[in-house]
Amino acid sequence: MNNIVTHLAKILLIVIVLFCSPNSFSQENQEVFTVVLDAGHGGIDPGNTGNGYYEKKIALNIALQVGRELSKDPSFKVVYTRTKDVKIDLYKRADIANKAKANVFISIHCDSHPSNAYGVGTFVLGLHANQRNFEISKKENSVIFLEEDYEQKYEGFDPNSPESVISLVLMQEDYLDQSILIADLIQNIFVTDLKRKNRTVKQAGFIVLKYTYMPSVLIETGFLTNRNEGAYLNSKNGQKEMSKSIAKAIIQYKNNFYSDITFENISIIDGLDKQFVDDYILKIQIASSSKNLPLKPYNFKGLSNLSVEKSGKIFKYFFDRTNDYSSAKKMLSKAKKSGYKDAVIVAFKNGVKISIDQFLSSN
Repeated sequence: MNNIVTHLAKILLIVIVLFCSPNSFSQENQEVFTVVLDAGHGGIDPGNTGNGYYEKKIALNIALQVGRELSKDPSFKVVYTRTKDVKIDLYKRADIANKAKANVFISIHCDSHPSNAYGVGTFVLGLHANQRNFEISKKENSVIFLEEDYEQKYEGFDPNSPESVISLVLMQEDYLDQSILIADLIQNIFVTDLKRKNRTVKQAGFIVLKYTYMPSVLIETGFLTNRNEGAYLNSKNGQKEMSKSIAKAIIQYKNNFYSDITFENISIIDGLDKQFVDDYILKIQIASSSKNLPLKPYNFKGLSNLSVEKSGKIFKYFFDRTNDYSSAKKMLSKAKKSGYKDAVIVAFKNGVKISIDQFLSSN
């Protein structure tokens, strides 16, 4: 009996140490993952009002519920662009995310259409592939007309001009791969868990995504103009289901792509030939990711001579290297034929990125 009591006492002591130690399970020992949730529209801007429902109210309700779900895990920090019915300028929404040094920016909206269209879609910043995507972005971007001095704030951006959209994509290109990853997770969960109609992941020119310096996604949760879908999104159950799905996707994204990453500040971390460190060099950027992948051909569609850099929390992967521009163009062609359609030539001097023009003028 004494042995049993002694054994139980030891177990009890271990439990007390585990749960009462100031360092056990503390948030200080976890990498904080910051999510900025942006409820679209607000205040004098109601968004679309299909069937008498208010996009601004539904978006806010879903955003707040997503935040409550994520806040159950102490490794998440949730920041909102708005928590009540107020108007927030588009550029201020991005500014909130940048100042929070967010890992992810999620903007929540509801769609509309003169037909009986329905279904859920997620968007990342990019050139719209068709007129429908342009119309969606034009509708969301048009709220800048409600802002004072919008011409100066948005550098002459015209929501009605397809040409203006081209300028949007440049600032977000470093985060495009990650934006697509999380958008795809969100979309898949909507379809598999909630059986929503899949309107897929698309690219379009949303100005609210332009100025964010992190992976960013805009969600069109459904069509208020569709009688059934509008009623669903306006219901407590619909909003609960949507918010849980979005939170689930964000959690999966964090677990899948951030769990094995250390965030120390380093630049070139592997694979760079020493002979080029103090000289001008060209490399082919083939991908960027939040995940640190081994530099093996099987991870990069058979390509070898690989290198990687870390910029903030993003790993950028490069194929081959040369100091000859003609050779670089051949390397670029090989990368694209291997499947990296968005590969680009990148120039460096002394390990610091420079423009291609600077490289060419130096040779």
